[in-house]
Amino acid sequence: MSIEKQIYWVGTSLKDLQSFSSQAKQEAGYQLHRVQNGFEPENWKPFQQIGSGVKEIRISESSNIYRIMYVAKFSNKIYVLHSFQKKTQKTSSNDINIAKARYKAIKKEEK
Repeated sequence: MSIEKQIYWVGTSLKDLQSFSSQAKQEAGYQLHRVQNGFEPENWKPFQQIGSGVKEIRISESSNIYRIMYVAKFSNKIYVLHSFQKKTQKTSSNDINIAKARYKAIKKEEK
């Protein structure tokens, strides 16, 4: 049996996730639990623009779209870089920049 990977919340990612609707929070928890146990989330895409190994969990419910950007390639850790609600089809440059800055900080720490 493999050991569940620990989740590390970077910056305000946990606080941001806590502002999701209760249904989206429940879904986020389920998808992150899958990642902790070595599985892919059910709906995700790679987000190489931020950094190597960064993935985005995609959660949609009624008219809301939520995203959780994380990286799980380091040791036994999952870093949640950014959690946010999407307002448009395209991920905003602000959201991308937040995730990029947090990814850079992690890479320093992991060296």
